[in-house]
Amino acid sequence: MTVVRSTLDPAADGYRDAAAAMTAKLTEIGAEFDKALAGGGEKYVERHRKRGKMLARERIELLVDEDSAFLELCPLAGYGSDFAVGASVVTGIGVVEGVECLIVANDPTVRGGTSNPWTLRKILRCNDIALQNRLPVISLVESGGADLPTQKEVFIPGGRMFRDLTRLSAAGIPTIALVFGNSTAGGAYVPGMSDHVVMIENQSKVFLGGPPLVKMATGEDSDDESLGGAEMHARRSGLADYYAADEQDAIRIGRRIVDRLNWRKQGPAPVAEVVEPRYDPEELLGIVPADLKIPFNPRDVIARIVDDSDFDEFKPEYGSSLCTGWARIHGHPIGILANAQGVLFSEESQKATQFIQLANRSDTPLLFLHNTTGYMVGKEYEQNGIIKHGSMMINAVSNSKVPHISVLVGASYGAGHYGMCGRAYDPRFLFAWPSAKSAVMGAAQLAGVISLVSRAATEARGGVVDEEADAGMKKMIEAQIEAESVPAFLSGMLYDDGVIDPRDTRTVLGLCLSAIHSGPVAGTSDFGVFRM
Repeated sequence: MTVVRSTLDPAADGYRDAAAAMTAKLTEIGAEFDKALAGGGEKYVERHRKRGKMLARERIELLVDEDSAFLELCPLAGYGSDFAVGASVVTGIGVVEGVECLIVANDPTVRGGTSNPWTLRKILRCNDIALQNRLPVISLVESGGADLPTQKEVFIPGGRMFRDLTRLSAAGIPTIALVFGNSTAGGAYVPGMSDHVVMIENQSKVFLGGPPLVKMATGEDSDDESLGGAEMHARRSGLADYYAADEQDAIRIGRRIVDRLNWRKQGPAPVAEVVEPRYDPEELLGIVPADLKIPFNPRDVIARIVDDSDFDEFKPEYGSSLCTGWARIHGHPIGILANAQGVLFSEESQKATQFIQLANRSDTPLLFLHNTTGYMVGKEYEQNGIIKHGSMMINAVSNSKVPHISVLVGASYGAGHYGMCGRAYDPRFLFAWPSAKSAVMGAAQLAGVISLVSRAATEARGGVVDEEADAGMKKMIEAQIEAESVPAFLSGMLYDDGVIDPRDTRTVLGLCLSAIHSGPVAGTSDFGVFRM
């Protein structure tokens, strides 16, 4: 056993300052989470309750197994946009009758549960998660379809939402729709394309066009019940497979459907008993300095998230700016790549490439802990092949077939974000700590580069640089990049699956690994050409 020796001193001033900064950032993020929890606001929540209906999160709570965890995904979707934080839908992974399921619940208190561009992106991301990890999908439907004022951004790409449901079904992954209210227009295709459908007496309404649209299109007079009520669909159209008395009954039936799926995981079970880390996870609050230019030891993070703080480091003396090694999290084997000093050199790139190949040979999932400013630049490094070596690492990440999980704990800049399996490289899950920042480069560096280019262009024309204007431009650019690099902004753009409390990292990783093992876990020996 190789227990990590933590270098963290919780009594040090640096630790206390970092913990205070992290706590402040958690408070800021918490305020945005509260907006998502509030749904459409007190007025619309109260109106929904007066109709005798449960809220989206209450439906989820009743659906999942008692005292089990619900891993909410993308709760800050839409942050910084014109739409409500959360994008009018609650999504996540929950255990139903012992089966991990991907749950999608429309929030009807937000514009009737209609889908805006961020709703669509959020649901499509969750469909990808369900397909990659072989998770049954349960849709808790109450939606007015597309948010019509934004139809130009929703209608054409929105067809993929329904295509995904059919592809999940074709892959043998069950899809279940519990219809709690109106399911109109595009919303009608969710039950229409699900394997199992539950509707509620005098409450579910499913139709492609409601009475007003039917009147306009055909001149026909109709009412909600005869056009798309639960009884009609149960007795006449056959769309409803189960006819529930009320919301609680619909959820009971939904749980019974899952219980009858005869669902089995295809991935390997945990290989060892779960042993808690030897260090206090509370201490994760003070590891990352408020100033990301100050380095920290990633082994202090690893020691607090892996089983028994047991970590076998690979090539510890070579390429020391990248820490690599083997561990277990909640009994599951894991290979870890964690940035140590930020910059990736040729040695780190080659080390990572070999490590990723080894993980694929042993069918071991990989965890990437980001704190990188990117690959090293400069004449010496270019001449020594940094482009080739960085490309080797990116090649390995791109073609690796074992599941990847990424957590942005500090900086994640430039091509280093790619080499460490950023969003574009399809990690199964990607989360960020409130301390994380991600962009093409740091704000000051980016502003400086633009200033140098602008100066050169002005001088080439024979002009004189206005120093005051240049300083103002740099300040403006720095402020813009800083605002666009923070976790809430990136999470709002769906560039991660959520901003998490560092103290929850081990739990979140355990839930993700368990979900990943719903499907097969296998590596590959097929990679692109490694330029030597």
